[in-house]
Amino acid sequence: MSTYAIGDVQGCFKELILLLDKINFDETNDRLWFVGDLVNRGPDSLKVVSFIMNLGESVITVLGNHDLHLVALAEGIMLPKKTDTVTPILRSPDKQKLIAWFRQQPLMHHDKDLNFCMVHAGLPPQWEILQALELASEVTQFLNSDDYLSFIKVMYGNTPALWDENLTGNDRLRFIVNCFTRIRYLNDKHELNFSEKGAPGSGDDHLFPWFTIDDRKSKNKKIIFGHWATLHLGNIRDFTPYNVYPIDTGCFWDGDLTAMRLEDGKLFSVTSLQD
Repeated sequence: MSTYAIGDVQGCFKELILLLDKINFDETNDRLWFVGDLVNRGPDSLKVVSFIMNLGESVITVLGNHDLHLVALAEGIMLPKKTDTVTPILRSPDKQKLIAWFRQQPLMHHDKDLNFCMVHAGLPPQWEILQALELASEVTQFLNSDDYLSFIKVMYGNTPALWDENLTGNDRLRFIVNCFTRIRYLNDKHELNFSEKGAPGSGDDHLFPWFTIDDRKSKNKKIIFGHWATLHLGNIRDFTPYNVYPIDTGCFWDGDLTAMRLEDGKLFSVTSLQD
């Protein structure tokens, strides 16, 4: 049995199938971890989600920002952007089943035996792993409550920018979601910054990638994440000194779709077929 973590698929179904063929995926024995953003931008989001759902217990996925955006679109809270490509899901007779499945997915996964954690984007420096798991669970419980739309309506936004244990209500939930699904950079006060999206060194010298913060409380745990395709001007191995494994290699952006076998760290990839 092998466990493979796979980067942001974003509706690139053909590449996903090619990658699974490359790793000789065996549904009866192997396990797949997805770092989120299964949908949007690419052409085949409905095929991706339907395929992954049908794999059942062979799959673990965490929510990404595009996945949550899909929920907001499905509930009529947001209007589609020109770059959104999830209309087939929104028009599918299985729409409610698909959205219910997304609502049940966690923001974070931790496997003690494999000694890996997985999130979509990252963690703020103030959170230890156990605390992060508890905070992720708060959001999951709310997403599965009867009142979940009250948060989806106010989910979008960049504030608060700084973690405070005393945060409550929508501010608390929004900060948690922003960290797990959107974080890239922080300033020297540990405040989140969402304006900078490029590779480290390409922008503001006063902003720092979340995983480089010296006093990050999660730095002793191996963390797999996606979300940040522009990190891969380098190599996944460049980040192991930080104990992180960024595996979004920009499939939609004419890059690759990448899988990492967690038992030995071996990498597998297929080239994007996107125009």
